[in-house]
Amino acid sequence: MDQTFKNKNEWAVVLGGSSGLGLASARKLASQGLNICIMHRDKKSDIPRLLSEIDFMKSQGVEVLTYNIDATREDKRTETITDLTLKFQALGKVKTLIFSIARGNLKPMQSDQEAVLQSDDFKITIDAMAISMYDWVKEIFRADLFSEDARVISFTSEGNQRAWKNYAAVSAAKAALEAISRSIALEFAPFGIRSNCIQAGVTETQSFLMIPDHEAIREHTLKRNPYQRLTTPEDVADVVYLLCRDESQWINGAILPVDGGERIV
Repeated sequence: MDQTFKNKNEWAVVLGGSSGLGLASARKLASQGLNICIMHRDKKSDIPRLLSEIDFMKSQGVEVLTYNIDATREDKRTETITDLTLKFQALGKVKTLIFSIARGNLKPMQSDQEAVLQSDDFKITIDAMAISMYDWVKEIFRADLFSEDARVISFTSEGNQRAWKNYAAVSAAKAALEAISRSIALEFAPFGIRSNCIQAGVTETQSFLMIPDHEAIREHTLKRNPYQRLTTPEDVADVVYLLCRDESQWINGAILPVDGGERIV
């Protein structure tokens, strides 16, 4: 089967690409000939697993770059974009920036047994899971690394509107992420950049497993979803690929549900 992006010297920059939705998206896009640049933050013990994934991507005939950094830090962002500019040598361009950073505080608002959510917890979570996307878009744009038809894709959840215990900070971050995504869609449109946010159904990722009472959410979802299964990272990655294709260029500023109809029940 022909690869959609083969020999175009275009790249997917994946922020949070070593697991979950980010990794699945990187795998899918690599299989379609898009070169991959993964930003991740992993311990040494987790690196062998990532190396195995990198080997798979390279087997698809693409280049793969990785940076084990804190992508929310300004100095690391500047260093990395400078390095990418050198490596691309004015020929390579960023076709898509995929934002999949999951660094949210999951404290309760009220508890007699554990520490409760503070205003700084909100600020740190919103900065990491929302504002940092804009920072990356802005700096990649300033470095003139986006392609003429580029896509910014981020991930939200039903927690953007629905209240879940311990999810207040992340919920606020998701709402902010969606607002920023829409504004990017408006203000960067004249430069050929489209921005969309995927609202994934409940997906069993490492981030999901950190949510208190996640097992109850899982069981409820299996009963609620019309297909009686959870969303998979591959389900979401397939839509990421669709949003990167030329045929999706008129989708801009959208919040796209990818949940098998879970939200309608």
